[in-house]
Amino acid sequence: MALPTVAIVGRPNVGKSTIFNRIAGERISIVEDTPGITRDRIYATANWLTRDFALIDTGGIEMNDLPFMAQIRAQAEIAMNEADVIIFVVDGETGMTDADHDVAQLLYRTDKPVILAVNKTDNPERRMDIYDFYSLGLGEPYPISAVHGIGTGDLLDAVVSHFPSETEAENPDLIRFSLIGRPNVGKSSLINAMLGEERVIASPIAGTTRDAIDTRFTDGEGQEFLMIDTAGLRKSGKVYESTEKYSVLRAMRAIDRSDIVCLVINAEEGIRDYDKRIAGFAQDAGKGILIVVNKWDTLEKDDKTMKKWEDDVRHEFQFLDYAPIVYVSAVTKQRLNQLLGKIKEIHEAQNMRIGSSVLNEVLMDAVAVNPTPTDKGKRLRIYYGTQVAVKPPTFVIFVNEVELMHFSYERFLENQIRKAFVFEGTPIRILVRRRK
Repeated sequence: MALPTVAIVGRPNVGKSTIFNRIAGERISIVEDTPGITRDRIYATANWLTRDFALIDTGGIEMNDLPFMAQIRAQAEIAMNEADVIIFVVDGETGMTDADHDVAQLLYRTDKPVILAVNKTDNPERRMDIYDFYSLGLGEPYPISAVHGIGTGDLLDAVVSHFPSETEAENPDLIRFSLIGRPNVGKSSLINAMLGEERVIASPIAGTTRDAIDTRFTDGEGQEFLMIDTAGLRKSGKVYESTEKYSVLRAMRAIDRSDIVCLVINAEEGIRDYDKRIAGFAQDAGKGILIVVNKWDTLEKDDKTMKKWEDDVRHEFQFLDYAPIVYVSAVTKQRLNQLLGKIKEIHEAQNMRIGSSVLNEVLMDAVAVNPTPTDKGKRLRIYYGTQVAVKPPTFVIFVNEVELMHFSYERFLENQIRKAFVFEGTPIRILVRRRK
């Protein structure tokens, strides 16, 4: 049984994202006093009274033709369909509105438990006004202040009371991967193409996806995945809005939450310097990396096009010579079936463990081929090595003097380990320690 799911819905600017952050216990959703800031569904895992549950924030539902409003409404409806319990948020300061009635009409059709939260009721004198909301026909309204945390305990008590009696532990074999890249390289379109549904708002306007969202699915072989779509990363000099600043921070956090990062490059635009910086973020975090060249269908190709692209990628990303490359199209779905296969291969490489005896044979062979360096008449001596961690695979090599291990020789040892074992798509770490 999966975790119970709670969706937070309501018209724009009633404090849904503030409530989401309050329940989740951290600042995940973007909070800004501008309607329409939260465009996609935002997912998090929260806890109340020892019960874990999935929490979804949604864009405000509004029945007009403003940009993105139709898509925001569609996203909110998908979230309501996914939810086991719905928190309907209204504004205690502005009182009842026609838009609240419109949202209530949608909720009548869901046949899900709905908890009515009247936000912004910081002033005790205003709490008498909450009874106007009984007219929505959704039961007892709960007065809360998301900013100050007032009343959220009673609200969550009501939410948890509707949960199933048991929840199932998360699959320990779950593979978490994210798609990162500059704005408008087609990350959201790739997700929609892979899943076969409009899971993420896709638009030709750069920067449409401001929030990192999670999607859980299973492939035909029963492998469970958690896919994280990140907001497009921008150069810091181009991040003017506070909203965009939060998006960059969230994208970095999405990388941190991932096991594997898919670096998406726009084939129409080619490789940019900032693509390398983004890849550097993922490598520094020790994540598995898959390079995805999207919009491959837009290029005029001959028999040398793919080879030229591979040469360019290897030249520009010399520090990612271990990362596989896939050339895909979200529009035509060309080679999309290869993505999950590569991700699973990288996951296996990340979790590979090498026996100490086999590892030391490789190290001794490496020393025989290329003797250890000397400095001021003193030679580096390698005593033995052992693997101490996975994700990424991490090896400790014990030597006589750490200072004698030159970077170039450490790199040579890494290459020899890679030749002996299949570590495609994952960085490996070598820690040099002095034997006591």
